[in-house]
Amino acid sequence: MTSVARTLGIAIMLAALAAPTRGQSPPPQTSPPASGQHAATAPPEQSEPQMDIFDVLREWRNKPQPDQGTWDYHKRMKAFAPIIGYKPTSGLMVGAAGNVASYYGDPATTHISSAVLSATFSQKKQTALSARYTRFSEGDRWHFEGDNRAQWTSQDSYGLGTETLPADKINAKYNFFRLYNTAFYCVHQGLFAGIGLHYNAHTDIRPGTGTADETWQQSPYMQYTLAHGFPVDKQTSAGTSVNLLVEGRDHPLNPDRGTYLMTSFRTFYADFLGGDSTWQELCVDARRYAKLTSDGRKKLAFWAFGDFVTGGYAPYLDLPATGMDTYGRSGRGYGEGRFRGERLLYGEVEYRALLMRNGLLGMVVFVNVTTVTNLETGERLFHSVAPGGGAGLRLLINKRSRTNLCFDVGFGKEGSRGVYLAVQEAF
Repeated sequence: MTSVARTLGIAIMLAALAAPTRGQSPPPQTSPPASGQHAATAPPEQSEPQMDIFDVLREWRNKPQPDQGTWDYHKRMKAFAPIIGYKPTSGLMVGAAGNVASYYGDPATTHISSAVLSATFSQKKQTALSARYTRFSEGDRWHFEGDNRAQWTSQDSYGLGTETLPADKINAKYNFFRLYNTAFYCVHQGLFAGIGLHYNAHTDIRPGTGTADETWQQSPYMQYTLAHGFPVDKQTSAGTSVNLLVEGRDHPLNPDRGTYLMTSFRTFYADFLGGDSTWQELCVDARRYAKLTSDGRKKLAFWAFGDFVTGGYAPYLDLPATGMDTYGRSGRGYGEGRFRGERLLYGEVEYRALLMRNGLLGMVVFVNVTTVTNLETGERLFHSVAPGGGAGLRLLINKRSRTNLCFDVGFGKEGSRGVYLAVQEAF
């Protein structure tokens, strides 16, 4: 790896953690916040009224627009869209996704809550169902997060580290079931402490189509699994977590400004809910958002996270890997699991801008970088990096919840690329 690439990777990650947020001011409030509670905001005021795709459809049909002065924050805000994309691990992918957002208290003192439901089917005969949510109770007293999935899927397996080559891939098929749910309690304004229950089950693990038995026996999955004494046809990790969350964003779904910091320490136990081993994992997720213009039409978003196995041995498919974050949006330009290792660092910077004064259409440009370890060969973080980048368009499909339909094209090294269509921002 050249010194230029290494320097680029370090610079992106440091920028994501240390980006300034100068010029920020407290969000406007419709009523005073309760003591110890964080003030969230309703949709921001604009110099020109915002329009989403449903407003455009009403105009085309000569239908009257709803009265903007009678908005009831109790009403659920819904957004649905098709999913059409291409990823190296899935080929052509089609499906549908929906976002339901709502406030469970006064928007002046309560963050917006949302749930994203999706179902996809791919060219490689993969089926994925997911339900992910984040919910704030009235006054942000309680906060709940969940990442729940059922997948009948396949994934190319590679050796550990960031130096693996595309030609080294060996396909594996399996069924994947995840139940990750965490409950937080507000201990101070914007600061939450919580506990979680985490369950991963990979079943019916087998060689992919066209993979000979001899090749499968030499695959990175089999070599790692046998070396650490795991079952070869199914692997389970189940455990608990302790968590700290700082939620300082003005709007969790599409922030203009603020900071998000999540730290989770997870312990998985042998024999707990069928768990195969005892091991520990530390996850740190940091995000910063800064407006470049006072009206928020141009802004920067920074994202950095680390995922580290700190003790014991994790099953191969539970090791930190690209694209395995809650919404599967990290590492745009690479497929899920393209880079995997005992420790992972990731950084991304995204420039966001509106292309139309009414907010209907926007665009993004992003760059990202991933580095992972292979401790058996001595490969450490930043020994090599996997840079990525791309651009995309944004179509506003619900102005009240600020929910966008996101179309992105991402590129990575050695010809890797992907096309993504999703509901809600990448981060």
